[in-house]
Amino acid sequence: MITQWIGRRCFSAVHQRNLVYNTCWEDPRLDRQALNLGESDNVLVITSAGCNALDYALDGPQNVFAVDMNPLQNALLELKMAAISALSFSEFFTVFGEGGNPDWRSMYFDAVRGRLDEKYQDIWDKRLDFFEKSHRRGSFYFRGTSGLFAWIINAYMDRMPGLRDAVLDMLEAPSVEHQQEIFVTRGVSELLWSKPLRWALRRESTMAMLGVPRSQRDQIQRGYPGGITGFIQDRIESVFRNVSLRDNYFWRVYLTGQYSSTCCPEYLKPANFMLLKNGLAERISTHTTTVEGFLNRSECEVSRFVLLDHMDWLYDRYPEKLAAEWQSIFDRAAENSRILWRSAALEVDFVDPLRIKVDGLQVALGEVLHYQSELAEQLHQRDRVNTYGSFYITDLHKHAASTGAKGVAA
Repeated sequence: MITQWIGRRCFSAVHQRNLVYNTCWEDPRLDRQALNLGESDNVLVITSAGCNALDYALDGPQNVFAVDMNPLQNALLELKMAAISALSFSEFFTVFGEGGNPDWRSMYFDAVRGRLDEKYQDIWDKRLDFFEKSHRRGSFYFRGTSGLFAWIINAYMDRMPGLRDAVLDMLEAPSVEHQQEIFVTRGVSELLWSKPLRWALRRESTMAMLGVPRSQRDQIQRGYPGGITGFIQDRIESVFRNVSLRDNYFWRVYLTGQYSSTCCPEYLKPANFMLLKNGLAERISTHTTTVEGFLNRSECEVSRFVLLDHMDWLYDRYPEKLAAEWQSIFDRAAENSRILWRSAALEVDFVDPLRIKVDGLQVALGEVLHYQSELAEQLHQRDRVNTYGSFYITDLHKHAASTGAKGVAA
């Protein structure tokens, strides 16, 4: 259909030329409980904004391999690591905690730029205004494509009488019960879900800005009552009514453009910043390629994989690439490795039927994955972001797979 073609072109244009994610939207508190990282682990994570790669490094694994096809996402993580090395904590927090510093240009050229690879220098030389408070958007967290949407939403809140004050009061509410009271008595739902906003959430361009591909949108449309608009409304209302916002830095930065000293990612806390500065950040490396491309070139076994939701992007149009990626995961995985992923769908049905080769036999992927469903559901219920339909934790026991798999000769 022509609308699908336009949607794909819009999504490709946005993602190939822009920084899409300026902060991670996967809760690393859950991931670290699921991963149970040790000093011998090698972790592969899709980079996104790099926040969670820094978070995992705090557990002291041997390596954190941050892999992303978008060079700007890796450039952001490289900038964070260079700034950790070059700046004091207070300077660093103004940039990545408050979203900018009026002296950023001099800080960048005097201390940070020289610690970046030349290709990343070129990227940030052209984007110095991302961290300059004098810019009309006023915060790095209102830059990039998802940040642009956050900026628009913030402008919308300022134009709706009473909405901004109600949201700020919910962010500081001492309890979930108090949040609920503010939400109901001050009519937040009625103020928020106007016809123009509902219309915007149905647009392909809006979903592209937020990093939601057509395949992911279609999953929600098929599987959720009320489709994409109903899903978004229910998820956001659930956050406002049922999840403590005082500890929810994901929504704080989206709704205000900055973190606070008590509500921020772990890498923005003084003690953790010093741990990263004193060596842990050096365990992180960035790789601009696909998951399959990285694994096929790597000589290192990987014991932990964090795949975010990117399989939602591949399964409908590129199933052969998804199968090839899982083959590379199986081939390069250490014994007793663990794999995490998320999905927009309430239930994923496209992973287990994929075919991979095990000792010369073609087997269904589901035969060699061992799901930790109870743990995944427990953690998913505590997700502070609350925007994904489902969360998966699987173990891959390669020796058991090679001795017990049933299939047909390749």
